Amino acid sequence: MASIFTKIVNGEIPSYKIAEDENYYAFLDISPNAVGHTLCIPKEEVDKIFDLSEESYMGLMRFSRKVAIAIEKAIPCLRVGMTVIGLEVPHTHVHLIPLHGMNSMNFANKQELSPEDFEAVAAKIRAEL
Repeated sequence: MASIFTKIVNGEIPSYKIAEDENYYAFLDISPNAVGHTLCIPKEEVDKIFDLSEESYMGLMRFSRKVAIAIEKAIPCLRVGMTVIGLEVPHTHVHLIPLHGMNSMNFANKQELSPEDFEAVAAKIRAEL
């Protein structure tokens, strides 16, 4: 059965897309730790990041770096943090989180945004790519 992220990539579930290429997809987390919290995923459905081929892993890191640089330009923050936890969805995903302090990485703290706010944030980040 396809993961929720595969359904997003296939357009079966809507997302606030940031970037996409042949192998990777980036979109805003709908339950963000901070405004601009973005997920980068391989289109290939692999549960654990270290089960990716070396080529796919390195490609995901290059893609994530490009997205992180755009986030840092678009969203006022101290820096962009990165984490890979992967327990929520069985599909490799990199969290890119604008940091305002150590608490920004606490997944118990969530921001609420309207659909219009999500669209505006996504547009700001896309404009920096």
